[in-house]
Amino acid sequence: MAALLGKLQESYQYIFYDLCDPRTVNWWPSPLVMFTVIPFYLYFFNSLGPQLMKDRKPFNLKRVIFYYNIFQILISGYIFYEGLMAGWWPSDHSYNLLCQPVDTSDNPHNIRIHNAFWWYTLVKFIDMLDTLFFVLRKKDRQITFLHLFHHSMMPVASYVGLKYFPNGHATLLGIINCFVHVVMYTYYLISGLGPKYQKYLWWKKHLTTLQLIQFGIIFLHNLSALYQDCGYPKWISCVLCVHSLQFIYMFGNFYYVTYVKNPKQDKSNGSVKPKTDKSKVN
Repeated sequence: MAALLGKLQESYQYIFYDLCDPRTVNWWPSPLVMFTVIPFYLYFFNSLGPQLMKDRKPFNLKRVIFYYNIFQILISGYIFYEGLMAGWWPSDHSYNLLCQPVDTSDNPHNIRIHNAFWWYTLVKFIDMLDTLFFVLRKKDRQITFLHLFHHSMMPVASYVGLKYFPNGHATLLGIINCFVHVVMYTYYLISGLGPKYQKYLWWKKHLTTLQLIQFGIIFLHNLSALYQDCGYPKWISCVLCVHSLQFIYMFGNFYYVTYVKNPKQDKSNGSVKPKTDKSKVN
């Protein structure tokens, strides 16, 4: 038994520390956070949360959500800007769109994108508050499989990127995602201001279109890296291609059901926000 435990400990150390990028290996979150937060998230919002709220009145979180939306707009805009300036904006140090390897040096641009990556990972955990707001407001029908899948997978994907490949090809995913979040939370902010602002929300369904475009770009961007030999791990690009196709299918199905098959149903219920389709990425 002692030998088995020792082997498990060695494997744990090797996988979650020795294989990591030394520049970000000790940054938050730790492996323990990942092994506890994600399972608890799924359990709480699938079962425990709705049970606790069953005999309680819904909370009025209008003001809290108002400031939360502002925070999401500002932090997403900041990460988007930092990511562009650290490598993806055309300049003398710009990344290669077709295939960008992981740079192991400590130049200022790498440090900048590592910091942006850390903020991005932190935000993926903060995004879980979306689900908490649904539960506390007793909007359980909006906690769909797509919603839970998205919010549980994004922290995992961000963690892997931050700890193992904190710069390079796949970071474009986060840049695009932050742009989408700025647009999406702007919609939520306006939507929460009241009925008199509904006339400005005619572009609701285009949020889902924007999501589909996002995943399409991510798919093509990572597909291109599979045909290049620049040193970026091809298995990461393969995983992101599959991941993108999964979301294209789920968001595409939502778009078809909501805006093509049953368009009248969507128009008749002004309370249904794009959060039912979990208009987020990545």
